[in-house]
Amino acid sequence: MGVLAVVGGKIMTNHLDDERWTDLLCHLVVAQLIARARTGDWLRTDHLVESKRIWSQANGVSPGWLEGVRLSRASMQLAASIWAIDLLRNPDEISKLFSKNWRLDQQSPIVRGIYDVCAARLSTWWYES
Repeated sequence: MGVLAVVGGKIMTNHLDDERWTDLLCHLVVAQLIARARTGDWLRTDHLVESKRIWSQANGVSPGWLEGVRLSRASMQLAASIWAIDLLRNPDEISKLFSKNWRLDQQSPIVRGIYDVCAARLSTWWYES
């Protein structure tokens, strides 16, 4: 496990297990959906980086630069597919998927469904370039 830095008293590492990869991708997908519902556009790069940073600080892990870029691209692809669900186009409804501290509500059936989609996507992650 490689230590990247100490941020806010937390040791940051770049070692993510499968569950954390999936959680981060799910976080980014939901952030993409919220942005689209509120603005009509997907997250700008700086907002995507900020969403990843918030998740990383809360979880004490951060993917490497290349993995972060790949996750960002995957989040937009998955969000575009999920966007077909009408309920997820309502900014008030989709905002409910996050708690006050910007953590996903793991009790939500919608979050669990998105999580499953993200897990399936990541199942082929290491075989792609």
